[in-house]
Amino acid sequence: QVQLVESGGGLVQPGGSLRLSCASSGSDLSINAMAWYRQAPGKQRELVAVITRRGSTNYADSVKGRFTISRDNAKNMVYLQMTSLEPEDTAVYYCNVDGLLAGGRYFEVWGQGTLVTISS
Repeated sequence: QVQLVESGGGLVQPGGSLRLSCASSGSDLSINAMAWYRQAPGKQRELVAVITRRGSTNYADSVKGRFTISRDNAKNMVYLQMTSLEPEDTAVYYCNVDGLLAGGRYFEVWGQGTLVTISS
């Protein structure tokens, strides 16, 4: 079984910064893509950023230049450094990971979500 635990959310003033972390637990994992999604109240969940095992990244246009996704393959962790935060960034942020289990079986899991609130 693969589980994700997110941390780092909270209340920040506009212009501030936050760093989200997501830890993957499980044995004999071969993790491929690691991503952050977010869901604002009344809106659909959207992709924020994704990083492949080799480090290639892709970002939503709304966060380019402000957010940075990174990963530590040795620790099976993914991070999202968020700067110049805006009220529009307020949302529940979810970690998403996919890859292969021992034996080659594909998996995809979601974290429980962490709330990020940008407000003065």
